[in-house]
Amino acid sequence: MKSTPVPRFDLVGIVVSDMAATLEFYRRLGLGFPAGSEDKPHVEAALPGGLRIAFDTEETVRSFVPGWERPQSAGRIGLAFHCETPEGVDATHEELTGAGYRSELKPFDAEWGQRYATVLDPDGNGVDLFAPLASAQ
Repeated sequence: MKSTPVPRFDLVGIVVSDMAATLEFYRRLGLGFPAGSEDKPHVEAALPGGLRIAFDTEETVRSFVPGWERPQSAGRIGLAFHCETPEGVDATHEELTGAGYRSELKPFDAEWGQRYATVLDPDGNGVDLFAPLASAQ
């Protein structure tokens, strides 16, 4: 009897309304994309541990899902970036909000032992920034 291969989690895909704005935001968080990707309908970046993140334009999704419509509310995905130190959370939050991105949660010391903040990407998805508090390490 032939065994069925076990699926392996490989990619997180996100539909975006503006590829250039999305790549600018995620480049600020350290993700690498090839130059000229801003005009592509599908873009991927390698993540630590072998995973990938991919962005597809709304038009790309509509090309294979006729009638697809953009969700009207945010919060359908959760992405989080480890900023190494509490100061790293503050600096990253300040850099992103200084570049015009909207803060959903200003940096705070969470009761679970992390410095924590949330900034919204260009499509309104919350992107968490976190690091262990010195006392929690």
